[in-house]
Amino acid sequence: MFKALGAKVLSADEIVHEMLQPGSNVWSAIVDEFGDGILGEDGRIDRRKLAETVFSDTEKRLRLEAITHPPVLEFLAAEAERFRNTGQGVLMLEIPLLVETASLGLVDKVLVVSAEQDTQIRRLQKRYSLTREEAKLRIRSQLPMSEKIKHADWVVSTEGALRSTREQVERVWSTIQESVAQGK
Repeated sequence: MFKALGAKVLSADEIVHEMLQPGSNVWSAIVDEFGDGILGEDGRIDRRKLAETVFSDTEKRLRLEAITHPPVLEFLAAEAERFRNTGQGVLMLEIPLLVETASLGLVDKVLVVSAEQDTQIRRLQKRYSLTREEAKLRIRSQLPMSEKIKHADWVVSTEGALRSTREQVERVWSTIQESVAQGK
Protein backbone atom coordinates (compact mmCIF):
# COMPACT_ATOMS: atom_id res chain seq x y z
CA MET A 1 0.00 0.00 0.00
CA PHE A 2 2.84 2.40 0.80
CA LYS A 3 4.52 1.54 -2.48
CA ALA A 4 1.32 2.43 -4.33
CA LEU A 5 1.33 5.78 -2.52
CA GLY A 6 4.86 6.54 -3.70
CA ALA A 7 7.27 5.07 -1.15
CA LYS A 8 10.28 3.04 -2.20
CA VAL A 9 10.09 -0.22 -0.24
CA LEU A 10 12.93 -2.63 0.48
CA SER A 11 11.99 -5.97 2.01
CA ALA A 12 14.45 -7.87 4.21
CA ASP A 13 12.68 -11.10 3.23
CA GLU A 14 13.16 -10.40 -0.49
CA ILE A 15 16.84 -9.63 0.11
CA VAL A 16 17.25 -12.93 1.96
CA HIS A 17 15.66 -14.73 -1.03
CA GLU A 18 18.26 -13.12 -3.29
CA MET A 19 21.09 -14.05 -0.93
CA LEU A 20 19.95 -17.69 -0.89
CA GLN A 21 20.81 -18.22 -4.56
CA PRO A 22 22.98 -21.31 -5.11
CA GLY A 23 26.66 -20.52 -4.91
CA SER A 24 26.27 -17.27 -2.94
CA ASN A 25 28.22 -16.77 0.27
CA VAL A 26 25.05 -17.00 2.36
CA TRP A 27 23.91 -20.15 0.52
CA SER A 28 27.32 -21.75 1.10
CA ALA A 29 27.38 -20.85 4.79
CA ILE A 30 23.88 -22.27 5.33
CA VAL A 31 24.66 -25.50 3.49
CA ASP A 32 27.93 -25.83 5.45
CA GLU A 33 26.02 -25.32 8.70
CA PHE A 34 22.92 -27.45 8.03
CA GLY A 35 24.05 -29.94 5.39
CA ASP A 36 22.86 -31.01 1.96
CA GLY A 37 19.60 -32.33 3.43
CA ILE A 38 18.13 -28.84 3.19
CA LEU A 39 18.64 -28.69 -0.57
CA GLY A 40 16.06 -29.46 -3.20
CA GLU A 41 16.85 -31.46 -6.32
CA ASP A 42 17.70 -28.22 -8.15
CA GLY A 43 20.42 -27.32 -5.63
CA ARG A 44 18.40 -24.50 -4.12
CA ILE A 45 17.75 -24.30 -0.41
CA ASP A 46 14.37 -25.83 0.26
CA ARG A 47 12.97 -23.18 2.57
CA ARG A 48 10.39 -25.56 4.01
CA LYS A 49 13.05 -28.12 4.98
CA LEU A 50 15.21 -25.37 6.46
CA ALA A 51 12.24 -23.96 8.38
CA GLU A 52 11.39 -27.40 9.79
CA THR A 53 14.97 -27.64 11.03
CA VAL A 54 15.34 -24.20 12.58
CA PHE A 55 11.89 -23.42 13.95
CA SER A 56 11.86 -26.57 16.06
CA ASP A 57 15.29 -25.87 17.57
CA THR A 58 16.11 -22.44 18.99
CA GLU A 59 19.87 -23.01 18.83
CA LYS A 60 19.70 -23.87 15.13
CA ARG A 61 17.46 -20.87 14.44
CA LEU A 62 19.98 -18.61 16.15
CA ARG A 63 22.79 -20.11 14.04
CA LEU A 64 20.79 -19.44 10.87
CA GLU A 65 20.10 -15.88 11.99
CA ALA A 66 23.82 -15.38 12.68
CA ILE A 67 24.47 -16.29 9.04
CA THR A 68 21.65 -14.33 7.40
CA HIS A 69 21.04 -11.25 9.51
CA PRO A 70 24.43 -9.49 9.23
CA PRO A 71 24.60 -9.38 5.41
CA VAL A 72 20.93 -8.44 5.07
CA LEU A 73 21.19 -5.65 7.62
CA GLU A 74 24.45 -4.45 6.07
CA PHE A 75 22.77 -4.28 2.65
CA LEU A 76 19.75 -2.42 4.06
CA ALA A 77 21.98 0.05 5.91
CA ALA A 78 23.95 0.78 2.73
CA GLU A 79 20.77 1.22 0.68
CA ALA A 80 19.23 3.48 3.34
CA GLU A 81 22.36 5.64 3.39
CA ARG A 82 22.37 5.86 -0.42
CA PHE A 83 18.72 6.84 -0.39
CA ARG A 84 19.21 9.47 2.35
CA ASN A 85 21.99 11.01 0.29
CA THR A 86 19.60 11.55 -2.62
CA GLY A 87 17.35 13.61 -0.37
CA GLN A 88 14.31 12.52 -2.35
CA GLY A 89 11.21 10.63 -1.39
CA VAL A 90 10.44 8.14 1.32
CA LEU A 91 12.21 4.82 1.81
CA MET A 92 10.49 2.16 3.86
CA LEU A 93 12.46 -0.83 5.09
CA GLU A 94 10.29 -3.86 5.71
CA ILE A 95 12.16 -5.70 8.46
CA PRO A 96 10.01 -8.17 10.41
CA LEU A 97 12.77 -8.64 13.02
CA LEU A 98 13.76 -4.98 13.34
CA VAL A 99 13.47 -4.93 17.13
CA GLU A 100 14.85 -8.45 17.62
CA THR A 101 17.99 -7.61 15.61
CA ALA A 102 18.53 -4.36 17.53
CA SER A 103 18.39 -2.50 14.22
CA LEU A 104 16.26 0.47 15.24
CA GLY A 105 19.19 2.74 14.33
CA LEU A 106 18.64 1.91 10.65
CA VAL A 107 15.36 3.80 10.56
CA ASP A 108 14.05 7.24 11.40
CA LYS A 109 10.58 6.05 12.40
CA VAL A 110 8.99 2.69 13.16
CA LEU A 111 5.68 1.44 11.84
CA VAL A 112 4.37 -1.82 13.25
CA VAL A 113 1.77 -3.77 11.31
CA SER A 114 -0.21 -5.67 13.91
CA ALA A 115 -2.63 -8.54 14.04
CA GLU A 116 -3.88 -10.77 16.82
CA GLN A 117 -1.97 -14.03 17.25
CA ASP A 118 -4.83 -16.19 15.98
CA THR A 119 -4.99 -14.04 12.84
CA GLN A 120 -1.23 -14.35 12.39
CA ILE A 121 -1.46 -18.13 12.74
CA ARG A 122 -4.25 -18.41 10.16
CA ARG A 123 -2.38 -16.18 7.70
CA LEU A 124 0.85 -18.14 8.07
CA GLN A 125 -1.02 -21.41 7.62
CA LYS A 126 -2.64 -20.14 4.44
CA ARG A 127 0.41 -18.39 2.96
CA TYR A 128 2.94 -21.15 3.57
CA SER A 129 0.69 -24.24 3.89
CA LEU A 130 1.77 -24.73 7.50
CA THR A 131 0.16 -26.70 10.26
CA ARG A 132 -1.16 -24.70 13.19
CA GLU A 133 1.78 -25.88 15.31
CA GLU A 134 4.34 -24.87 12.64
CA ALA A 135 2.78 -21.42 12.47
CA LYS A 136 2.89 -21.09 16.26
CA LEU A 137 6.60 -22.02 16.29
CA ARG A 138 7.35 -19.23 13.83
CA ILE A 139 5.40 -16.68 15.82
CA ARG A 140 7.05 -17.76 19.08
CA SER A 141 10.46 -17.13 17.50
CA GLN A 142 9.68 -13.40 17.46
CA LEU A 143 9.01 -10.88 20.19
CA PRO A 144 5.37 -10.57 21.17
CA MET A 145 3.48 -7.92 19.22
CA SER A 146 3.03 -5.92 22.44
CA GLU A 147 6.82 -5.56 22.73
CA LYS A 148 7.21 -4.43 19.12
CA ILE A 149 4.45 -1.86 19.55
CA LYS A 150 6.44 -0.24 22.38
CA HIS A 151 8.96 0.87 19.73
CA ALA A 152 6.38 2.08 17.22
CA ASP A 153 5.76 5.60 16.05
CA TRP A 154 2.70 4.26 14.23
CA VAL A 155 0.68 1.06 14.42
CA VAL A 156 -1.48 -0.21 11.57
CA SER A 157 -3.89 -2.93 12.60
CA THR A 158 -4.77 -5.46 9.95
CA GLU A 159 -7.52 -7.06 12.01
CA GLY A 160 -10.38 -5.31 10.25
CA ALA A 161 -11.45 -5.08 6.65
CA LEU A 162 -8.93 -4.18 3.96
CA ARG A 163 -10.59 -0.77 3.70
CA SER A 164 -9.79 -0.08 7.36
CA THR A 165 -6.14 -1.03 6.82
CA ARG A 166 -5.96 1.20 3.75
CA GLU A 167 -7.42 4.16 5.71
CA GLN A 168 -4.81 3.68 8.45
CA VAL A 169 -2.02 3.50 5.88
CA GLU A 170 -3.25 6.67 4.19
CA ARG A 171 -3.28 8.52 7.55
CA VAL A 172 0.28 7.42 8.29
CA TRP A 173 1.36 8.36 4.76
CA SER A 174 -0.16 11.82 5.19
CA THR A 175 1.81 12.29 8.41
CA ILE A 176 5.00 11.14 6.70
CA GLN A 177 4.41 13.51 3.78
CA GLU A 178 3.87 16.44 6.19
CA SER A 179 7.11 15.55 7.98
CA VAL A 180 9.03 15.35 4.68
CA ALA A 181 7.62 18.70 3.58
CA GLN A 182 8.84 20.24 6.84
CA GLY A 183 12.26 18.65 6.43
CA LYS A 184 12.03 16.55 9.58
